[in-house]
Amino acid sequence: QVQLVESGGGLVQPGGSLRLSCAASGRIFGIYVMGWYRQAPGKQRELVAIISSGVSTDYADSVKGRFTISRDNAKNTVYLQMNSLKPEDTAVYYCNLGLSSWVGGPKQDYWGQGTQVTVSS
Repeated sequence: QVQLVESGGGLVQPGGSLRLSCAASGRIFGIYVMGWYRQAPGKQRELVAIISSGVSTDYADSVKGRFTISRDNAKNTVYLQMNSLKPEDTAVYYCNLGLSSWVGGPKQDYWGQGTQVTVSS
C-alpha cells in the first residue's frame, strides 16, 4: 500500500507563487515516477509535470518556464514550485506515483487526495 498526501495549496493573486508538497509513504520500491496533475472546473484532468526516480523531468507546455518539479528521494517527497501563477492555473492539483517492479514492467498508479489552488484577484 502506498499513500500520498499533498499540501501547500491555497489562494494567491495572479503573479504569485505557491509550493506544493506530496509525501509518499508505504511500500515504495522499484522504479517509480512521480508527477502532478490538475483538474480545473469543467475540464479533464491533465498532466502538469513529471519527474523520474532520477532527475528527468517533463512539463506541460502551459507551465513550462513557470513551474518546477523536484523530489527528495530520501524523504519520498515530490514538490511543485509554481511561480507567475495565472487564473487559468486554478484547479485541484493531484500528486501521482507510478510504480513498476522492473523496467518495462506494468505500472501501478497511486493518487493523492488533491489540494486546491486558486489564483484570483
